[in-house]
Amino acid sequence: MTVKTLKDLFIHDLSDVYSAEKQLSRALPKMARAAQNAELAAAFETHLEETRGQIERIDRIVELCDIRLKRIKCSAMEGLVEEAQDAISEGEKSAVRDAALIGCAQKVEHYEIASYGTLATFAKHLGFAEAAKLLKETLEEEKATDKKLSAFAESAINLEAEAAA
Repeated sequence: MTVKTLKDLFIHDLSDVYSAEKQLSRALPKMARAAQNAELAAAFETHLEETRGQIERIDRIVELCDIRLKRIKCSAMEGLVEEAQDAISEGEKSAVRDAALIGCAQKVEHYEIASYGTLATFAKHLGFAEAAKLLKETLEEEKATDKKLSAFAESAINLEAEAAA
């Protein structure tokens, strides 16, 4: 796709994050199964439901803005999912692996925070007020998930992982 205008860039980046969310929706169940800690597994399952809602929100944005997404694969998410898969395959269920999974999940959240923040700004500049509102809603969900993961790691998982040494 040739990106010549801000609208082109908006469509490209929205297509990219759509791909990212689809990839994440396939990775989260694996992460949940790989987690030793039941609360962490449940958090991944909860985020899977949130991710599905975010995909639906993107579909709404496409309709509101009367645009068509491009068929692209988000290379960044592909790499982040691969890192999570590496963490899963490198050992047995343990607090250390749970700490690694939280780290992988937070990398994903930070990528999504950057993506949705950028998209919300683009939507605002393009006059897509309702799309901007929906993108900010997703942005706030991603920030909240990142905070939950940090709190969970700091209050439980990292301490367990340290004690395992």
